[in-house]
Amino acid sequence: MPDNVPARLVVLVSGAGTNLQALLDACEDPAYGAKVVAVGADREGIEGLARAERAGVPTFVRKVGDFTSREHWDHTLTDTVAAFEPDVVVLAGFMKLVGADFLGRFENKVVNTHPALCPSFPGVSGPADALEYGVKVTGATLFVVDAGVDTGVIIAQAVVPVEDADDVESLHERIKVAEREMLVENVGRMAREGISVTGRRVRFGS
Repeated sequence: MPDNVPARLVVLVSGAGTNLQALLDACEDPAYGAKVVAVGADREGIEGLARAERAGVPTFVRKVGDFTSREHWDHTLTDTVAAFEPDVVVLAGFMKLVGADFLGRFENKVVNTHPALCPSFPGVSGPADALEYGVKVTGATLFVVDAGVDTGVIIAQAVVPVEDADDVESLHERIKVAEREMLVENVGRMAREGISVTGRRVRFGS
């Protein structure tokens, strides 16, 4: 990015928006190098949208059920996000899989987190699967979104020890803390430095 011009972030949410809030808070510091320019959702009436509105950030909702097909929804979502000219698109608890149109338009710019150390324990029950398997460490992964489920190239990972007394809830809560810190730190680096992707290797600096 040019000096003193913050990178443009579009954040997509489906729920409470705690990761969104962490990004909004980080962006208040000019040295962070980024600004949330829009927040989108796949449903109305959620706290994530309310957080954006309180921060004065434009919002939009694109519900899958309002469209004749998933492809039509993806195309419209793509056009809506593109209108904000994002440098990075963050899926922050966004509970829909974006499609080929979206990923093609924003190649290597769409990031998401997963509450496990990829490629282990993909899918919706990462903390529970890690606990059941008996691993001694798990954590969180920040990755570039691709067409698979939690299969994109890895930008960063944070390690969380599994304690003997952990249940799924306690483990997941500690993972969420690490996940949020990792997301904020590395989205900031992407904003300030950019990334380059070669095969499955990600390096900061464009």
